[in-house]
Amino acid sequence: MGLNFIKKRDITIPIATKLILGFLLIVVIMSAVFSVVGVQLIGDRIVSEAQERVRTDLNSAREIYLHNLSNIYDKVRHTAERFFLINALLSGNIKQATDELIKIKEREKLDVLTITDKTGKVLFRASNPKLFDDNQSHDELVRAVLERREPVMSTSIVSADDLRKESPLLAESAYFKFIHTPKERVRKETEETAGMMLKAAAPILDYQNNLIGIIYGGVLLNRNFEIVDKIKQTVFQNVVYEGKDIGAATIFLDDIRVSTNVKNEDGSRAIGTQVAEDVYNQVVKEGKPWIGRAFAVTDWYITAYKPIKNVNDAIIGILGIGILEQKYLDMEQRTILIFLAITLTGALVSMTLSYFISQKISGSVRKLVAASKEVAKGNLDTKVEIKSKDELRELADSFNSMASALKRRDEQLKDFARKKIMESERLAIIGQLAADVAHEINNPLQGIVAYSHLLLEKMPGENLSKESASLLVWQVKKIVTQANRCTDIIRGLLDFSRQRKPHKKPSNVNLILQECVSLVENQAMFHNIQIIRDFKENLPPVAIDHSQIQQVFMNMIINATEAMDGNGQLTLATRLESASPASQGEPVEEFIEVEFTDTGHGINEENLERIFDPFFTTKEMGHGTGLGLAISYGIIKEHEGTISVQSEVGKGTTFVVRLPVTTEEGA
Repeated sequence: MGLNFIKKRDITIPIATKLILGFLLIVVIMSAVFSVVGVQLIGDRIVSEAQERVRTDLNSAREIYLHNLSNIYDKVRHTAERFFLINALLSGNIKQATDELIKIKEREKLDVLTITDKTGKVLFRASNPKLFDDNQSHDELVRAVLERREPVMSTSIVSADDLRKESPLLAESAYFKFIHTPKERVRKETEETAGMMLKAAAPILDYQNNLIGIIYGGVLLNRNFEIVDKIKQTVFQNVVYEGKDIGAATIFLDDIRVSTNVKNEDGSRAIGTQVAEDVYNQVVKEGKPWIGRAFAVTDWYITAYKPIKNVNDAIIGILGIGILEQKYLDMEQRTILIFLAITLTGALVSMTLSYFISQKISGSVRKLVAASKEVAKGNLDTKVEIKSKDELRELADSFNSMASALKRRDEQLKDFARKKIMESERLAIIGQLAADVAHEINNPLQGIVAYSHLLLEKMPGENLSKESASLLVWQVKKIVTQANRCTDIIRGLLDFSRQRKPHKKPSNVNLILQECVSLVENQAMFHNIQIIRDFKENLPPVAIDHSQIQQVFMNMIINATEAMDGNGQLTLATRLESASPASQGEPVEEFIEVEFTDTGHGINEENLERIFDPFFTTKEMGHGTGLGLAISYGIIKEHEGTISVQSEVGKGTTFVVRLPVTTEEGA
């Protein structure tokens, strides 16, 4: 018994406790939200700073790269202007310049320095003096000088054959086998024999400015670490983080590292490894710079890559730099821990303050709670007196105003309820009268139908001409048809109250529509109505109650005509539609849609939601009962179909009747 008493008794929680718990919940939620947002912002900011840095560092690396290329360009161009070289070519004795050319090659630290005649035929190679007379006009820089007659410079890909001609040592330095790493793209090749070279070429002109030869020189980048190490030293200042270089620079031939300070697992330079496939696709294939995280051999880096192009503006490689991502991840983690500690401290301070605030306002709140209970009991004359000059006093005044408003609203609701009850009684009486009238009218209609049939059976045929007899039979049949239709309409009104099940049999929707049009198109109200028939041929039959569906179609046609005030265009269309199955393997459902489109005044949005309600009508008093669409809606629903409506005020209305395709009677 004591246990039951405890279960039934309400557990009361002091308002101060609720306020503290409420403040606690708010503090916890806000702290969690701010923590999540703060952590995200911190992470995004750190990543953004890292990406901005590598973007700037890549520009610096590119300047260093282009500076080296420009140096080669200056050396080749100045050599082309040397008098000893011009005189040697004019005299046809290139041997007198060979010693000087070899000295220039060694002094300027060039891997290649070669002289050709004005057709591209090699006259002298400083790196391989014994081999000459071959033609280098196929070289892209030599060809560019022949076409433009001005110095050019570019990064160039030199084939293994041309490297061997320049120097067998260069071909040996350029060769390496591929080393597989994660994230690389799949390639059929397993080795690289071509070389990537910083290269320049210049025309050699005589004193009359005629072309007498070409000089080209360059430096092989394969296994040449001068540029990448200078980038690392200049940009990253050789900073080390947890035993690893914080930054790295790489030059790629296509997607293969030919010069880099990225390290393998064993600490060696990662020559012969490939760039990540996603980087390659964006930089080489699409020609767009890459700024973001990327995997390089063994670690993740915040990277920046730009394409390297040859003299013909074709992409032949990549210049890339990267900063170890781990440093920024550790920085992000430390920043997040500090942020969370500050957030937690703020939450604790907020909880302490909330305790004192809740104690201060709980007294006034208890008064409001007590008054609220009185109002809940129905005592709307309850008043709250709070003398403090703060928001609680305003709350008490609002509470008193609310109680007064509720009292007024209570009286208004009672009056409204009384009026609605009276209106419902009136509607019930109207519905009963409608049912009685339907019964009364149905009896004489049945007599008309019966006597029409008797008239047809007993009609004499001997004294009438064939044409007169046919006309008389046709007219009597029209009487029977229209009387039957009246009977069906009355039955529909009765069915609206007692929900009679339709008698279905396979029927053709197009024929029913055509019958409806034939019945009304000669009436006066249709004289200025243009009826357009857009019937889909070969529609499958559907199991429907012919009379009920005809009643629906007639109602739609007449409503459309009245909406156009006897002047406009009515479009009747039929079509076959299919519904997608809910799951694989289920049969496809088919529907026949019948569309009624008028050019009338349309229906506003407020009335669209009510047009299928019984007794709702927008027609003038005495011109409609509001039962037509309600009965039609019920008939289509009994046929497991739907009616939908779309309308625009001033343009017209479209009703769509949708019936499922089935030929099973009584389905």
